[in-house]
Amino acid sequence: MISGAGPAGLAAAITLARAGVPAVVREVRRDVGGRFHGDYQGIENWTTRGDVLEELAAIGIEPRFECAPFREGLFFDPSGREFDLRSPDPFFYLVRRGCGPETLDSALKQQALACGVQIRLGERTGSSDHPEIVSHGPRACAAVAAGYVFDTDMRDGVFGVLSDELAPKGYSYLLVHGGLGTVASCIFTDFHGQKRYLDRTVGFFEKRAGLKMRNPRLFGGTSQVFPPGSAFRGGVLLAGEAAGFQDALWGFGIRYALLSGHLAARALSGGHPGEYDRLWKKRFGGLLRTSFVNRFFYARMGHPGYRWLVRALHRAPDPREWLCRFYAPRVWKKLLSPLAARADGWSRRLETASTVQNRAR
Repeated sequence: MISGAGPAGLAAAITLARAGVPAVVREVRRDVGGRFHGDYQGIENWTTRGDVLEELAAIGIEPRFECAPFREGLFFDPSGREFDLRSPDPFFYLVRRGCGPETLDSALKQQALACGVQIRLGERTGSSDHPEIVSHGPRACAAVAAGYVFDTDMRDGVFGVLSDELAPKGYSYLLVHGGLGTVASCIFTDFHGQKRYLDRTVGFFEKRAGLKMRNPRLFGGTSQVFPPGSAFRGGVLLAGEAAGFQDALWGFGIRYALLSGHLAARALSGGHPGEYDRLWKKRFGGLLRTSFVNRFFYARMGHPGYRWLVRALHRAPDPREWLCRFYAPRVWKKLLSPLAARADGWSRRLETASTVQNRAR
């Protein structure tokens, strides 16, 4: 049994079903995608030179959801100076999250049902159920995103700002596609000030990007990140955010969720659940370690560092390739990652979240 019908849980269920293993998913919410509100998010496409959609297709995840490739965007440094970033290949694919049609969540649900997966909605996993794979949402808080989903007549576009005045130690963004938009501030500290930062973000984009919102709907969410360790705990395989599989620098986690769910199911269907740690560490363990080091330096650079980062990306012949090298595992980053995690208190967050997970079981 699988606990949680997010991308990780549904990817695991699809993989099990295709391997001939009966798959049952329990989801406490009344529908998949219940955490989200139709907001736009991105599946990152810069940590590997290969395309993420091709990788997902190779593991049996069909991209039948709306996914818009974005190869360019306009980004602002803390001084408000703008820099355009362009790449021949997509930086990321824009997807919608939530219960509605054409969202990533609904598409994964339909694909799972077509494979014979049982999805039991509105059911909480009890202590006597003994799930093999746990893939619920975050149980600790590393970052908070607050924003609006809205209708608009703006042209499609991607906009971002690096400024502690709008999003301390994080970033603000505006995503517009097909008459729908998402604007948000993603903060990594001072969580109590999220409304103030969101108001500043909206004001900035109104002035600098011509933001026009109709029928704005407020949304908010949290993300969870852990240092790489074991995702096989107490006989249970943890996938997605339940395992802390998320980029520590900017919080992108959909790709890791889908991959980890697939790899957990592979290990389970093969009769060797202990192989799961080896599989995910081989595929993206080094990228996770690197993200903690990147986060360590990013959080300490402040505005001078943010300016350097935006300008370096702007000057690069191919910003996507620059990011691929920036995220590439290095020996010195591997050695520094435990220190970076301890310095920012990630290990304490891991202990807290592990306690919550154990109580839930």
